Amino acid sequence: MQFHEYGAQQEQTLLLLHGGGLSWWNYREAAEKLQEEYRVILPILDGHAGSNRPFTTIEDNASELLSFIDERLGGSVLLIGGLSLGGQILLEMLSQRAELCSYALVESAAVLPSGLTNALIGPAFGSSYGLIQNRAFSRLQFQSLHIKPELFEDYYRDTCRIRKGDMIAFMKANTSYALKTSFRDTGAEVHVAVGEKETGEILRSADAICRALPSCRLHRLSGLRHGEFSINHADRYADAIRQIVRKERKMI
Repeated sequence: MQFHEYGAQQEQTLLLLHGGGLSWWNYREAAEKLQEEYRVILPILDGHAGSNRPFTTIEDNASELLSFIDERLGGSVLLIGGLSLGGQILLEMLSQRAELCSYALVESAAVLPSGLTNALIGPAFGSSYGLIQNRAFSRLQFQSLHIKPELFEDYYRDTCRIRKGDMIAFMKANTSYALKTSFRDTGAEVHVAVGEKETGEILRSADAICRALPSCRLHRLSGLRHGEFSINHADRYADAIRQIVRKERKMI
């Protein structure tokens, strides 16, 4: 696994895990805003552009990150954030180790497996993968994600570099992940952020996470779609992290 780092001189560490099909630039702007206060580490998840390993499972990614935290960060960090696939990996990390971080910010993570969607991923990408390198097609896909326009070049460059097998693997993992019962043992203060305009699956997943951990704090974000919080509103996202760590009443 490869990493980008900001604020290396700071004492307290944040780890932010990008969404599936994206890369470390998912959190670049937020990291730039937080680097004067925190050490911010942005991993490149397996199977994504710039990574050094193929994607296998969410569980394997979680284990890799736990090893990195043990070897490089003394076994724990202040806060871990994750979007979508990154949020699922974060939930898995919390399930694998109770005492991992003081705070967790899970954004738009699915934990209710969809067998039908999972079964359709292979055939769908088997026939359409070749279109990914078509710039016009990629721009249409990008627009459907509602990511701010200035990130298109990053998106197009890195999407073209994802291998077909990896894309199918992480999308199948994303649609089949189920929350582990051991998640309830986490010692972290867990915050779940979900856009008001997300799909019913993601909204129901947010509720399921909080049912599994009654101390969890659920934040429904007015007017936002999937991933918009961390990607399009870096100021607000960085402020949310500050508020969580400082235990301010407003929070997100």
